[in-house]
Amino acid sequence: MGTDNIITLFFLIVAALIFLNLRSVLGKRTGTEKPPFDPYRRDQQDVERQSQPADDGKVITLPRRDQQSQPQADMPSRYEIIDDFATPGTPLNDQLRQVYDNDPAFDPKQFVDGAKAAYEMIVQAFAEGDRKSLKTLLSNDVYQGFDQAITAREKAGETVKSTFVGIEKAEISNAAMDGSEVTITMRIVSQLISATYNSAGEVIEGNADTVAEVVDSWSFARDTRSRDPNWKLVQTQSEG
Repeated sequence: MGTDNIITLFFLIVAALIFLNLRSVLGKRTGTEKPPFDPYRRDQQDVERQSQPADDGKVITLPRRDQQSQPQADMPSRYEIIDDFATPGTPLNDQLRQVYDNDPAFDPKQFVDGAKAAYEMIVQAFAEGDRKSLKTLLSNDVYQGFDQAITAREKAGETVKSTFVGIEKAEISNAAMDGSEVTITMRIVSQLISATYNSAGEVIEGNADTVAEVVDSWSFARDTRSRDPNWKLVQTQSEG
């Protein structure tokens, strides 16, 4: 055999070995292979997503845009705290909504509780002549009136003995805004045992043994711009 034939046979053997090696690595075509991937074909991307296995529950599906645009009927009103206290559509509800617009921290139920506590403290402080306590709870004008009454009583040698029995009823009757100042009027029905004694110890007003019903209309105010959350008594009126 010539040299050329030997070389040709050598290359044929090498080619055969390479083919067999590639066949074992790449395998054979079966007709089920996926077509070449084209990233710009939307239909192919959809097929790829649909063919993926279901998630394990850790993926959060965001709502569709049409779902987000639907009104949430069960979403509470921003005035819920007001509507729970005063019937919507009534003058008082409208007034309290205006207060709430100027003071989002306003809670009518908490206000009533605070007004009731202040009412008892003021009645007791006035009977005892406690000017220090009154000064923190009253506006300047109201304090001046209380102070004058206490001074006149002291000059006449009179004393007041009072027992606060309790509040029978307390409700907001009116609310108003004047600039940044809000004024809320309370109608308070209380029970009180009160008697005024002269210098000789004789009862000159009231009754030390009888529980009397007292009906007052008191107005409390505060500046919504102030950092001081406390309300002060700005007007008093007795209904008998």
